[in-house]
Amino acid sequence: MPGPVLLVIAHGSRDPRHAATVHALVRRVRAMRPGVRVETGFLDFNIPSVPGVLKSLAAEGVRDVVALPLLLTRAFHAKADIPAVLREAPQVLRVRQAEVLGPSPLLTDALERRLYEAGLAPGDKASTGVVLASAGSTDPEAIAVIAAVAREWRRTGWCAVRPAFASASLPRTEDAVRELRESGCERVAVAPYVLAPGFLPDRIARGAAGADVLADVLGPAPEVARLLLARYDEARTPALAALGASA
Repeated sequence: MPGPVLLVIAHGSRDPRHAATVHALVRRVRAMRPGVRVETGFLDFNIPSVPGVLKSLAAEGVRDVVALPLLLTRAFHAKADIPAVLREAPQVLRVRQAEVLGPSPLLTDALERRLYEAGLAPGDKASTGVVLASAGSTDPEAIAVIAAVAREWRRTGWCAVRPAFASASLPRTEDAVRELRESGCERVAVAPYVLAPGFLPDRIARGAAGADVLADVLGPAPEVARLLLARYDEARTPALAALGASA
C-alpha cells in the first residue's frame, strides 16, 4: 500500500519568486523520493489553496495525508492557521500535521552551503561573523529558537553569529552587521534564514548592504529537501502503524 500523500503547505506571497521557489523545492523532493506523491498548497495569495488540494485528494479516493508546514519555527501559522485549515478537511481524510522544519542541523548545513556559494571560502570561517537574518515574529518561542540556532551555529567555528530580524523583533540586519564589524570580525556575512524570496527577504538584503557577503535564501537546497522528507517520515510512521493494525 502506498504511503500517505505529502502535502507541503507554504504561506504564499504576491511576489512570484516565492511560489517559483516553493515549486522548485517540491520538485527536488519528488526527485529524491519518487515513490511518494507530493502536492503543494498555499495559505494565501497563490493557488492551489490548501482546502482546494484537500478536497481534490478526497475526491480521488486518497485517505491518508501528511501535511507539512513549510516553516522554520513554530509561530502563529504553525500553531493556529494551519491547524484551523486542516480541521476543515473532508472527513474521509486522515490528516497528520508534521513538525515544522526547524531547528535542524540540516538547516545550518544549508545556510553554510549558501554562504560558500556566495563566495565565502571554508577557510574564512574562523574570521567571519555571520548575521543569521530571519523574517521575525511576535511569538517568543520563535524568537528563542532563532537565538538558540545562532548560539549552536557559532560553536561550529565562526568568529561570531548574531541573530537579526526583518520585522517584529530587534536587532535589524544592518544593526547586527555593524555590531559584528565593531566586534573585530575580519569579514561579515549575512545568511538569510528564510525559505523563499519576498518582501521581508528583500528587506534583509537591503540591510546587508554593509556586509562582505550576502547569501541566497535557503530555497531548494538539497539539505532542505532531505529535511522535508525526514519530517514526513517522522509523521507518517504512526499513520502506517495504524493502517497495519486495521488490515
